[in-house]
Amino acid sequence: MKIPFSYTFRSLWTRRLTTAMTISGVALVVFVFAAVLMLAYGVEKTMVETGSEDNVICLRKASQGELASQVDRDAINNIKTYPEIKLSKSGNPLASSELFTIINLTKIETNDMGNVAIRGVEPAAFKLRPHVKITEGKMFELGINEVIVGTNIHKRFSGCNIGNELAFGGEQWKIVGVFEANGTGFESEVWGDVNRFMTAFDRANVFSTLTFALNNIDDFSTVKKRVEEDPRFNYVELKRERVYYREQSEMMAGFIRILGTTITIIFSFGAMIGAMITMYSAVANRTIEVGTLRALGFRRKNILSAFLFESLTIALLGAGIGIALASFLQFFSLSTINWGTFSEFAFGFELSIDIIISSIIFAVVMGIVGGFFPAFRAARLNIVNALRAS
Repeated sequence: MKIPFSYTFRSLWTRRLTTAMTISGVALVVFVFAAVLMLAYGVEKTMVETGSEDNVICLRKASQGELASQVDRDAINNIKTYPEIKLSKSGNPLASSELFTIINLTKIETNDMGNVAIRGVEPAAFKLRPHVKITEGKMFELGINEVIVGTNIHKRFSGCNIGNELAFGGEQWKIVGVFEANGTGFESEVWGDVNRFMTAFDRANVFSTLTFALNNIDDFSTVKKRVEEDPRFNYVELKRERVYYREQSEMMAGFIRILGTTITIIFSFGAMIGAMITMYSAVANRTIEVGTLRALGFRRKNILSAFLFESLTIALLGAGIGIALASFLQFFSLSTINWGTFSEFAFGFELSIDIIISSIIFAVVMGIVGGFFPAFRAARLNIVNALRAS
């Protein structure tokens, strides 16, 4: 004979103060747990979505990122002739030779200096990344000192409004537009004409990378093999653009995940102890009640199940509140140094189904661990001794 669920809910309501405190403790731990996962996922999502599945990036072999990469002009010009590279309507390869470096700008909030990525691009860059859109002002013109800034740079750094000038490479560069890129890492960059940047930084024949689109997404292995077999290009390697940006996010996301999970596990011990105290208190206050249930014919496993169900109910309510609170973090964004480029990188908290499921599983584990021993004690109570308790 099973103990009805209504018995559990009435018991929780009778001790609503201690129940509410325990639910709050579980909710706090779940909130921290979900926030950490959302932070790591936000980094991954921002970085991965910066790249496109159709695009291929060519960079120096073994370089840890675009900042350390160098690809000479001859290699780029030869690779651009490959038949697997998609052509634009004008018949030119849909490819962009790019220069990537960093400059220093002043942050608005702290007045400290921060590293900002600048990217010199060719006109094809905007067809390779169609999500890059001008939201204010206009596009920079080729051949002159004009740049456009990403929305994160526009909001977070002083002197980054349209009409202002930036000083780098020994020259002045007028800001003529602000662009957005669907929340990807490009929004934390400054873009301009690659040939003007190459002159300013005295890099006539050495670009950072080459990015190009394939005629067919399955042509990647063919192009990669062609480059690997050509001895002139044995110092470069090709990667799918999305894979490259995923690799860039792994170190930072992994660090956040490990550090945050360690802190959360420490917090979770507090929540489990809280749940355990609540359930032990419930058992102590209901000794006669447990004896009565046993006398009415309820078996030990029914008592065990009922008390475990109470603990799980507390954990699930805490999980629901914790996840709901964590979901509001999606309205906030953070910035930090991208370890791959050493430049400022803005990202937000991102909630996913996997994070919700992980948070619920985490709360259930806390509920089982915190409630098992009190439930086991209740199930082991002797009927006669329980009925004599006062």
